Amino acid sequence: MAGRIVASLLVAAFALGAFPAPAAAEERTVTGTVVRLDPAEGVFTVRDAAGASWNYKVEADAGIDLSGFRAGDRVKVTVGRATPVNMITAADPLRKGDRVEKAAY
Repeated sequence: MAGRIVASLLVAAFALGAFPAPAAAEERTVTGTVVRLDPAEGVFTVRDAAGASWNYKVEADAGIDLSGFRAGDRVKVTVGRATPVNMITAADPLRKGDRVEKAAY
C-alpha cells in the first residue's frame, strides 16, 4: 500500500513538473516605429529596425492610452509572455537619445 502511495506521488510530481507555469516577470520588448494605429479598436502596428512588422492589441483595462501615439512615433512595446499572443503590457514613446536594448527572441 505504501509503495502505491509513493508511486502515485512520484507520478503526480512528475506531471506537475512537466508543465511549468510561465514566469510572471518573463517579458520581451520590441522597439520600432508606429506604422498603423487605431486607438478606438485598441490595435496598432510597429515596424522594428529589421523591417519586421508587429501587430499588437491593447485590452481596454490595460491602462495604456493609445491616443497619445501617432504614426511615425518611435516606441518601445512590452509583451508579457504570460499574456495572449501580442497582448501588450506597456507601450512607451521614445525620444531622440533614448537607449534601446536589443531583445533576444
